This record gives sequence, structure tokens and C-alpha cells, in this order.
Amino acid sequence: MTDLDLIALPGITLADDEPVFTAPWEAQAFAMAVNLHQNGAFSWQEWAEALSHEIHSGEERDYYQHWLHALERIVTAKSLSSEADLAQRKADWHAAAAATPHGDPILLSAAKP
Repeated sequence: MTDLDLIALPGITLADDEPVFTAPWEAQAFAMAVNLHQNGAFSWQEWAEALSHEIHSGEERDYYQHWLHALERIVTAKSLSSEADLAQRKADWHAAAAATPHGDPILLSAAKP
């Protein structure tokens, strides 16, 4: 999969040295973090520290919810995105999901009038 030391990540579940996902969005969040790291946005150590901070924050979340919060925090800290842009994208996705019939793929364009 990758040359990253996944064992260094607190709380990750692995099967045959691969991460275990229970929903597609978890795999997508994982892939975004790996891609940003591989493109030099942050070191793996920085990522592990950001994720560890979220896991030990005291917030009750599932593992990949911590992962997503860490990803949001690190991209805003590195000025790769703003909190306002992230909030708008979340709102767009929620609107698209609400406009999508059950069973159809959610398309971001569905949020637009």
C-alpha cells in the first residue's frame, strides 16, 4: 500500500498490514491524509501528532472521526484550506445528500440550484 508506518498511528485497526474501514468516507479521509503527506504538505510525524492530539482530546468519537478532525485541523494550520471553506464544503455535501434519492450516488453538484 504505502511506505508509511501505520503502526505508529494510535488506535488504527489493521488487517494484513492494511487499514480496516467500515464506510467509504473513512477510506477517502485516509487517502486524503496519505496523499497530502506524500505531496509534502506535512510529515508523517506531524500527522501522527495531530491524530494523537485528537484521539486524546477527550472528545467521544469513532477512530476515523478523530482522523477527519485531525485532517481538518492540519490543513487549516498549514493554510491548505480555511475553516470557512471547510464549513462551506460540509454544508454543500449535506445539501447534496439531502437532494439525492436513497441509493443514488451523492454528487456535489446536486447541492446547487
